[in-house]
Amino acid sequence: MTLRLEPRANASLGLRLSVSIASGLAALLIVAIPVLAAAGNPFTAYILMAQGAFGSMFALSETLNRATPLILTGLAATIAFRARLWNIGAEGQLYMGALAAVLVGSGLLQLPPALMVPAIMLAGFVAGGLMMIVPTLLKQRFGADEVVITLLLNFVVILLIQMLIEGPLKDPLAMGWPQSVPLLAEARFDKLIPRLRMHWGLVVGLVAALVLWFMVRKSVLGFEIKAVGENKAAARFAGIPVDATMLKVALISGGLAGLAGVSEVAGVKFYLSADLSPGFGYSGIVVAMLAGLSPIGSVLAAVFIAAVFVGADSMSRATGISSYIADLVVALSLLCILVGSFFLRFRIAGIGRRVEV
Repeated sequence: MTLRLEPRANASLGLRLSVSIASGLAALLIVAIPVLAAAGNPFTAYILMAQGAFGSMFALSETLNRATPLILTGLAATIAFRARLWNIGAEGQLYMGALAAVLVGSGLLQLPPALMVPAIMLAGFVAGGLMMIVPTLLKQRFGADEVVITLLLNFVVILLIQMLIEGPLKDPLAMGWPQSVPLLAEARFDKLIPRLRMHWGLVVGLVAALVLWFMVRKSVLGFEIKAVGENKAAARFAGIPVDATMLKVALISGGLAGLAGVSEVAGVKFYLSADLSPGFGYSGIVVAMLAGLSPIGSVLAAVFIAAVFVGADSMSRATGISSYIADLVVALSLLCILVGSFFLRFRIAGIGRRVEV
């Protein structure tokens, strides 16, 4: 019997879910090797990670707090990748959203909380969206590679933020620490549970996931995005406005990443600094891939990634194993899901030899 690859017409939901779960488990299995090399017990390490992420109300709150920006950056990558628009710039878009929130919410407007919070969210969404529209226009006009442009813009934006918080936006009461002026109390997200850091940004992320799911599954724009992602030439021939659809996707994708920045600055730190994000924009790509570009799946994937980071910190304190093991889990999860995606596109079929009698 010989084996050959056959393309799949469509991968079932169960298969996509199985590949995502298997990828995460495979990453944990591979990470057990360096844990053993560090004279640690992988089972103990993973149990401590689970306890550190979900073992108490405080731990669960920290996990969900860490998952909030990951949900939004994961959704940003999800909608862009569905249209074959490779947005690698969610990190810069996150910072631009945070910058817009600080500019609007630190005194530019004097509004009650019922209006101030929507105002900074709108400002962050627009700022992040514009950051993605520029590379998209360059791609459409000049054929520029959006991967390179969005990636390099991340560094440009972070340098801009560093300049601003050392200059015109620097807080004179911060004792020389490089941070912006703080947000007004009216511009801050309320806590979901008193004395815990979990805030209304989590609700924003969950609502965004539901809205994006509905848009992808039930709306005309969702059908256009799918058609453009499958075959731009065919979509254009069918009368779909490809360029306009790509610009809409760019605005939504960048806007969601911008909301992640608003969430961090309005719900956690209350001021802008160069270390606002430890890489949420890049981790959002892993979230989207683990979720199989599913908006609802992005929520679950974000919680998994957040649990790995939060649990690794707790595990590190208890065992002495470096918390950088979390970065290894995330990187290997991405590699495993890329391998798994091969089996979503192809199936292995056997061809029996015919025996003549």
